[in-house]
Amino acid sequence: MNTSTILQVEQQTQAILNQSYSWLEHAKIFALSFGPKLLAAIVIYIVGMWLIRKLISLLSKVLNARKFDESLKTFLLSFVKVFLIVLLFLTIAGKVGIETTSFAAILAGLSIGVGAALNGSLGNIAGGVMIMIFKPFKVGDIISSQGQTGLVTEIGIVNTVLRTPENKTVILPNGPLSTGVITNFNELGDLKVSIELAIDASQDIDKARAIALDAMNAFPEVIKDPAPSVVVNKIEGGAIYLGFAPHATQGDYWKVYWGVLENIKKAYDANGIQLPISSMVVTNVQG
Repeated sequence: MNTSTILQVEQQTQAILNQSYSWLEHAKIFALSFGPKLLAAIVIYIVGMWLIRKLISLLSKVLNARKFDESLKTFLLSFVKVFLIVLLFLTIAGKVGIETTSFAAILAGLSIGVGAALNGSLGNIAGGVMIMIFKPFKVGDIISSQGQTGLVTEIGIVNTVLRTPENKTVILPNGPLSTGVITNFNELGDLKVSIELAIDASQDIDKARAIALDAMNAFPEVIKDPAPSVVVNKIEGGAIYLGFAPHATQGDYWKVYWGVLENIKKAYDANGIQLPISSMVVTNVQG
């Protein structure tokens, strides 16, 4: 190996060493300037997550002590937890020198966009929260709202589910439900179950009334005071529409409705009371 080659190798080696020294120097400067920030960020994260868990646990105990609705409690705890975690990460970002103003602007833009896209859903969520806080009704109540009447089987954060007298499932959005008129029949005490059944116009009204009263009084769950009643609602299209009104407790409402309707139909069949060829059964609930 000649002198020129040896010199080139030495120069290349020196250049590599100089580059390594430069990298090490930059790493040292970076570690000295950013290291404390990174360490502080790690400490803030660990302490922050510990505090968030403690706060959520404390809030959960407070909500349990005040007997908050389980669905509302879950929603509130999730919301508070997400909010605190976002706040923690913004704090960490600011600590390590990341500009948080841009993050705030992005979050604001996302909030506006999502809010516009989910306006109806957010309104339903807000309505669900209002229902859970003020409790105009609860599961097991019979309510009438938005043109629907039925038994409340579920109160969700977005929708409320009713079961109608026809055993249909009706899902009502909580937004309109929370701002509209709600009739809660359970608040009125015992319930009057109103059933309208058409008989043929040729039939004797007094006979039909007497048979229906006997059928209602024979049903064990029908309340005797106030006594059941039978009225003529209307006469139309070759049919007489009779209204039957037995009273029942809240828990026996459905049993009385279906049982009385069946008893009256069987009693009419046994006594020769004819229904029109095209008959209609209508139900509503009154306090």
